Amino acid sequence: MNVSIAQQPAAAAAEPDPVALEGLRRVVDEQIGPRQPGAIYRNVDGAFEVLELVRDPERARALLGRRSAQWALIVKDVLRPGAESFAIGSAWTTSDHLVPDGRVTGSRPR
Repeated sequence: MNVSIAQQPAAAAAEPDPVALEGLRRVVDEQIGPRQPGAIYRNVDGAFEVLELVRDPERARALLGRRSAQWALIVKDVLRPGAESFAIGSAWTTSDHLVPDGRVTGSRPR
């Protein structure tokens, strides 16, 4: 007895839904918050300068090692002398605060 499974024709590449794309853009913008290159922000982990904002999902996924990443930030801890830059993908929250004029004083928050 022969059993065959019919193959379905390959679907043509669907056009992205503009409404869905706009919704995703808004979600990503909300997650990034006001963190743009040059901004310095503080939270419970320290104070960080944003060196680069990566909006290319493929590059963000490679930087963060997450298959679902849509964006990433490359930051540097400004409270640690000689600190290396690193990538993060944490969303902006109410515990994050921009540092006015980029002036960070004091020690690392605990």
